[in-house]
Amino acid sequence: MTFRFLHASDLHLGKPFGGYPEGIRNRLREARHAAIGRLAQAARQGGAQVVLLAGDSFDAETPAPDTLRQALRAMAEEADIRWIMLPGNHDSLAATELWRHIATDGPANLKPLLDDGPVTLADDVWLLPAPCTQRRAGRDLTQAMDAATPQGARRIGLGHGPVTDFDESDGRTGIIPPDRAARSGLDYLALGDWHGQRQIGPATWYSGAPEADSFKHDGPAGALLVELGAQVTVQAVPVGQFRWTRSHLDLLPGADVRAALTRALPTERARDHLVSVTAGGRLALSDRAALDAALQAAAPDYGWFAADLSALQVEARPDDLDLIDRAGALRHAADALLADTTDPQRSQADRDISAAALSRLYSFAQEVQA
Repeated sequence: MTFRFLHASDLHLGKPFGGYPEGIRNRLREARHAAIGRLAQAARQGGAQVVLLAGDSFDAETPAPDTLRQALRAMAEEADIRWIMLPGNHDSLAATELWRHIATDGPANLKPLLDDGPVTLADDVWLLPAPCTQRRAGRDLTQAMDAATPQGARRIGLGHGPVTDFDESDGRTGIIPPDRAARSGLDYLALGDWHGQRQIGPATWYSGAPEADSFKHDGPAGALLVELGAQVTVQAVPVGQFRWTRSHLDLLPGADVRAALTRALPTERARDHLVSVTAGGRLALSDRAALDAALQAAAPDYGWFAADLSALQVEARPDDLDLIDRAGALRHAADALLADTTDPQRSQADRDISAAALSRLYSFAQEVQA
């Protein structure tokens, strides 16, 4: 027999996105809620009736009442889909009120996993969950996946957290063995916590978040369609609305900065892109001014847009400054700003401000003279 399911995780419903302007912040939060419907549709199109949510469905242990109620209703409206919800580190079992509400108010097609006991998903298909007991359990909860199931049954593990050789850059110590699937005789191990899709072993995957929430991960956000048959097949299914795009420009004097920027920026569904542009190399003052103007012109096309030119050096020749003014207050200001851009006693942020101000002064002078 074959069994298909959709592996998803890290919806982080209710994530505040506090560092962003209100307009895009609200759109990002709404997209996370809408991901519920897109996951259901992806499951249907892939011939699956079960969606496994591998933790962090909610961003906090005490989500706002409307966030919780609307999520449960959205799942209820997808009545042909069975939702299996695992507590993660953001919404662990320590949030007793949250899970009490989910257990009592949740729809019939939603099953919260409140303990690590095996759960039957279909004939001869068993789920072995490892719900997070608290934000940092301090032990390998996936040992529970050693639990016995009927002879010959297909075994799916569902867990949340980092593996021992996986992204310890933030100081966390991983606790899930990378070979957990082999140790526990699993046909597939569905993991959450890492927000980008990533394969750890032959049958161990992080699905990634269905909606991206940072520039950290490349590729479209989505879920994984998994089929257990004679072999295990895993197919990435993009479902995200927003793309977080990083672009870098390496520039030299004489470069067509407008063309370079155009090539680096996404063109389709620009409103649904958050864009971070960095630039390095060096430019003449006139080209730096042209780049500033091109960036300013492009920014309103996107849901959010930022540019970091701190690694870009400005080459200002005397004749460039002559185009601002040959003498007087403007020339004095231009000379001072140019000196500030290379002053090692000043912070990089202050040098960046001086470079931007010099570029703006140059542009202003050209506008006046035009």
